[in-house]
Amino acid sequence: MSTNLDELKELVAALKADQLAQKAKEKRDAWTKYVSLSTIILAVLAAFATQRAGGYSSTTMKQLNLATFNQAQASDQWAYYQAKGIKQNLYELELERTQAATPADAKAIENLSKRVKRYDGEKQEISAKAREFEAQRDAATRTATLAANAGGGMGLATSIFQIAIALGGITLVVKKRWLWYGSLFAGALAVIQMTIVFLTS
Repeated sequence: MSTNLDELKELVAALKADQLAQKAKEKRDAWTKYVSLSTIILAVLAAFATQRAGGYSSTTMKQLNLATFNQAQASDQWAYYQAKGIKQNLYELELERTQAATPADAKAIENLSKRVKRYDGEKQEISAKAREFEAQRDAATRTATLAANAGGGMGLATSIFQIAIALGGITLVVKKRWLWYGSLFAGALAVIQMTIVFLTS
């Protein structure tokens, strides 16, 4: 019976030692909970950066389409301006011919002069509209360029976040703290890049 009691004591001691070793291991590896938490935070930030990059891409496409539309409108206005100019030139030639004729027809000269002036006024209105469309085109192009630059910057932030997340995942497998610090550093770089994009766009 003494032998059984000794064996039981040894078993209890082994279980206690195993339990203490398990607690010590859990205490040593408690920091991995923070690795998991930081990786989740990095994933959320990466999702936000990806969403913002998509928004910038959408803005770029919309503004480029608007610039193309305004360029087409401006081209139409300039074509209309040229057509009016051709008509004006025809009336100017007719006016010169009528003025050179003997005897000159005063009523015809007056009518031709009115038409020449009318076309001159219409050309001014048309050129003002064309310039307005060109200004809108230029504004849309500038906005598209800014959005494209911001989208590229946000894409870079997303890539850095992905590297940080990968380092966090590797940290959990190999249990090396320096990899976690690398993950946090990469995450901080990505947040800085994201902040720069927000401040400059």
